Amino acid sequence: MKDTFKHKGLRQKLVAVLKAKGITNNDVLNAIGKIPRHLFMDSSFLDHAYQDKAFPIAADQTISQPYTVAFQTELMQVKRGDKVLEIGTGSGYQTAVLCELGAKVYSIERQHELFKLTSRFLPKIGYRAKKLIFGDGYKGLVEEAPFDSIIVTAGAPFVPKPLLAQLKIDGRLVIPVGDNVQTMTLFVRKGQTDFEKTEFGEFRFVPLLEDKN
Repeated sequence: MKDTFKHKGLRQKLVAVLKAKGITNNDVLNAIGKIPRHLFMDSSFLDHAYQDKAFPIAADQTISQPYTVAFQTELMQVKRGDKVLEIGTGSGYQTAVLCELGAKVYSIERQHELFKLTSRFLPKIGYRAKKLIFGDGYKGLVEEAPFDSIIVTAGAPFVPKPLLAQLKIDGRLVIPVGDNVQTMTLFVRKGQTDFEKTEFGEFRFVPLLEDKN
């Protein structure tokens, strides 16, 4: 669980790459510059931890490409104290970024192996979500709604209606929609049934699976 000067230097290089790719939110860049991404990966991948690439983790899932994490987080416009729902805890890296931004994070993971690993790991490196839940992300978390923003970190073939319903007015849902290739999509809730939709180009994610595994 070491974080060395070398790791810190590699993180600053990664931040420079993300800036060059168009990420402008300083809070997001600072979070990525601070979080030891190499600790979220198998030690055999240490050389790859600060490249702008996705990598395999347990349960046939991946840790998202840093650019994708930064892009989605920037779209959420997180403010300190915001109540945020994350669908797909995965390695916990995105969770850590949201915690670093001062959000109150509720995160749902449906792969039990990953849920157990990440629930133990995040507090060890100082990141405490409000709640980590083993469950079905398609249903959201109605008992904690409404949320300032919701992020989906897996490719969704369609937009789950419960997630739209659990947003506050002016709340933001950031979700990659599509089967093989996903279109990053932002929904902003303008009224009870009124949502403003914006699309932001193509990304590739592992699929968002229904039910628990």
